[in-house]
Amino acid sequence: MQELSSNFDENINTLDSILNVKENFDTIKRELEIKSQRITMYYVDGFVTAALMQKLMMHLTTVKDFGSGKNGDVEKFIKTSVPSVEVDAAYDIDTVVTMVLSGCTAVLAEGFGNGAIIVDARSYPARVTEEPGNDKVMRGARDGFVETLIFNTAMIRRRIRDPKLTVKYANVGEVSKTDVAVVYIEGKADPVYVKQLIEKINSIKTDALPMGHQSLIECLIKKKWYNPFPKVRCTERPDAACASIIEGSVVVICDTSPEAMILPTAIFDFLQETDDYYYPCFTGTYLRLIRQMVFLGAIFLTPVWYTLVVNANILPEWIAFIVPDNRGQVPIIAQLLIVEFVLDGLKLASLNTPNVLSNSFSVVGGLLLGDFAVEIGWLCPDAIFYMAIEAIAGFTQSNYELGYAFKFMRILSLVLIHFLNYWGLIIGTAVTLILVATNETVLGKRDYLYPLIPFNWKGLKSLFFRAKKP
Repeated sequence: MQELSSNFDENINTLDSILNVKENFDTIKRELEIKSQRITMYYVDGFVTAALMQKLMMHLTTVKDFGSGKNGDVEKFIKTSVPSVEVDAAYDIDTVVTMVLSGCTAVLAEGFGNGAIIVDARSYPARVTEEPGNDKVMRGARDGFVETLIFNTAMIRRRIRDPKLTVKYANVGEVSKTDVAVVYIEGKADPVYVKQLIEKINSIKTDALPMGHQSLIECLIKKKWYNPFPKVRCTERPDAACASIIEGSVVVICDTSPEAMILPTAIFDFLQETDDYYYPCFTGTYLRLIRQMVFLGAIFLTPVWYTLVVNANILPEWIAFIVPDNRGQVPIIAQLLIVEFVLDGLKLASLNTPNVLSNSFSVVGGLLLGDFAVEIGWLCPDAIFYMAIEAIAGFTQSNYELGYAFKFMRILSLVLIHFLNYWGLIIGTAVTLILVATNETVLGKRDYLYPLIPFNWKGLKSLFFRAKKP
C-alpha cells in the first residue's frame, strides 16, 4: 500500500498517472489556487452534481488557513473548515483512488501534509423505487429495492428503527471493488454465523461481481453442477427483507443489484410469500395452503399421469378415462418433452418481444401451436391439457430457480418412467429427495430441510399456517 507523500507535486503526479486523467474524459481534475495555496480536486463526472461542486469550491475560496504542510494538518482542516455531512481523511493512494472511482471527491492541498480529504457528495444515477415485477402483492407496500446500495439500506432503516440494527460494510472484487452490506440485528442473529459470513465475504478472491448478487452467491458457495436447487433465497421487497431480519436472519445486499440475499436459507423458505402477511390469518393460511398444494401437484402431475398411461391395461374402470383414446402420431413421452421445451421457448421469445406485443404473442402463439399440433396429429389434447396445468401451476412459485429445479426433476422422472415403468417414478422421486437433502447452504449453518430436519414443530407449523404476529 503506497502512502501519500508530504510532497504535493509527487502526490498529484501519482494520482494523475493512476487515474489516467488525460485519457479518461469523465475523470475530472480541477485545479485551484486560493491564497497562494495550490488545491487539486479529483472526481468522476456523473457521480457528483455541478451544484454541489460549485458550493464546495465557493466555500474553499473563503477559507483562510489551509495548514502549514505538516503531517496531521489535514485532520485539523476537516474539523475547522469542511462543513460537509460525510468527510474523512485518507493517507494512502489506494484509498484515494478507490473512493474517487466510487463517486467521492478527493481534495489535496499543499497545506494538508501527507493526507487528502475525501468528501462524500455522491449522486448515483438511480431509477425510482417501484414494485418488483416478479414479486407483486395484491395489498401492501409498492416499493422495491433498486441498484443503489445506500438507497436499499435506507429502505431497511426506514422500517426497522432499532439501534441494534447493524449494517456492516465489505468490498469485493480486485477490479470492480463492489460495495456489499451485511444487515442484521444484534441479539437476534446468530453472532457466530454473522462473524463467519463477514469473514467469508472478506476472503473472496475474484476480479469482479459482474452479475451482482448472483456472482456473490457463486463466490460464497462452490455450486455442484448436478444439483439445480437454489442455495439462497433472494427478494426485491424491503418489507420481506425486514421481516426476515426481525426473525433473526441475515440480509446481504450487493451494490448494482436490486435483490437482497436472505441467509441462512432452507427449501421451505421459498414457499412463503409476502402477500400472505397482508391478509388476516385465516385468508393468509388458505392462500398458503393452496399455493403449496398447487405447486406440489405441478411436480408430480405429468409423471404420475404418464405412469398410469403406461400401465393402462391394469387400471380400474373408474380411472380409465385419463387414458387418451387417440394418442397422436408421436409417442406420449416425446409429446410431454416437446411441450416442456416449447413452453420454455415461448417464455424466451416473450422476453425478447416488445412489451406492447408480448401478451398477444404468448397467448396467440400458445393457442395456435397447440391447436395445429392436435390437428396434424403430433400431440393429443390430454398431453397439452396436463402440461398447461403444469405451466400455470409453476407460476404460483415466484422463485424461478426453484421452479426450474423441479422442472428438471420432472423431466428426469418422465425419462426414467419410459424405461423403467413405475420404478422410474420411485427412482426419480428418490433422486429429487436426495438432491434436496444434500444441497449445500451458505456456511452450512442450517440444514436445507429445516425445520423438518432437524425437526422443529413450531417452525414447521408456521410454514403451513399463517400465525398472528405478536
